[in-house]
Parts: sequence; C-alpha cells; structure tokens
Amino acid sequence: MDIAQIKETILRELPVILKQDAEIQRLVLRLSREHFADKEETESRFDRLLEELRQDREERKRQWAEESLQWKEQNRKWGEQNSRWEEQNRKWNENQAVINHMLNEIREMNRKHDSTIGALGARWGLQSEAAFRDGLRAILEDSFPVEVLRVLEFDAKGEVFGRPDQVELDLIIQNGMMIACEIKSSISKPEVYAFQRKVEFYARLHQRPITRRLIISPMVSPQAQETAAKLGIEVYGYARDAAL
Repeated sequence: MDIAQIKETILRELPVILKQDAEIQRLVLRLSREHFADKEETESRFDRLLEELRQDREERKRQWAEESLQWKEQNRKWGEQNSRWEEQNRKWNENQAVINHMLNEIREMNRKHDSTIGALGARWGLQSEAAFRDGLRAILEDSFPVEVLRVLEFDAKGEVFGRPDQVELDLIIQNGMMIACEIKSSISKPEVYAFQRKVEFYARLHQRPITRRLIISPMVSPQAQETAAKLGIEVYGYARDAAL
C-alpha cells in the first residue's frame, strides 16, 4: 500500500474511529494543540489583544490629555508674555511721547533763548560800537587840533550798497583838510570796500577832495589789512597812533 492509499484510508476511517475511541480523540486533540490553539486559548489571546489595545488607547488618551494641558499652559504663558510685551510697548510709546514733548519744549526754549541772546547781542553790539566811536572821537578831539563830524547822506542811486540807503561817514577836519575815517570796534574785508565806496560817494556828492582815509579799529582781519593796503587806506589799532 502506497502513501496515497494510506492517506485515503486514514481520512475515511479516522472520523469513525474518533467517535468510537476516546484514546484516539485525546491523541488527536493533543497533537492539534501543538499546532493550533484551542477555543479557550484563542479567546484568551483575543481578550489579551483587546486589553492591550484598550491600555494603549488609554495611554494615548492620557498622553494626549497631558500634551493638551501643556499646550494650554504654554499658550497661557505666551498670552501673558504677549500681554507684558504689549504693556511694555505701551509704556515705551508713552515714554517716547513724553521725551519728544520735552525735546520739543527744550528746542523751543533754545530757540527763544537764542533769539533773546541774538537780540541782546545785536543791541549790545550797536551800543558798544557807538560807545567805541564816541570814545575815539573824544580822544581825537582832545589829543589833536581837529574836529570830528558824523555826516549822514542819502544815496538815492544805490552807489554804495547797491540800493538806495543811508550813508554814514566820520570826517576829521584839520586846518581845512578833509580826512575820512572809519571808526569801528572791528573791521572785515567787505567793510573796507564799503568804506572806500562811501568816501568816493561823499567826494562826488560834495565835490570836495578827501585828503586821507583812515581806519581806526583794534580788530582788523588780515584780509582787511591787505585790502586796505591795496586801496591806500591807513589802518590804526588806536587813535593816538594816527599821525594827524
């Protein structure tokens, strides 16, 4: 009998034998358990799998709850931080507004202060200039046999300043000789040219020759000195130095 016949015989006879022989039943059951789980073991394995799935789901749920709580806490902290930033920005903007207001007030005070100082300086300059001129006039008249005159002429054609304006000139008269003099606390190069034009204007207007031209000033710039020398104008730092 070959293998195929043996298998056919077993498949045909085995069900009948299993029904009749308890020992064969136990043998077959034992052999089948070695390769296949029985109902109880299958149900036990299924229950364990379900329990593992349940535990895993609970663990994931717990982790999700913890993460959600952490996110909420982090969002709360971020919200507080944003609130603090907003408060800081608000205070910074307020401080900047106060600082800008103070700076504007300081600028306005400086502007007013500069205007006041400028006005006082201009007024003091005019007053000191007049006092200086009066003092030198007194020195000239006391030290020399001269007469010092302050003449005012109106230049209608604008020959001196380029437009119609009043022309002031100090004249020293000595024995009929006419001397033009510029008496100032300081002299610049443009003022030397202006003095020359004033002298020429007066000489043309009155048809009287000017014998000498003098500048008496304690402060004469180098450019003014050079220009005066080119124009033949005498420059003296003190009235007594002038040989009249």
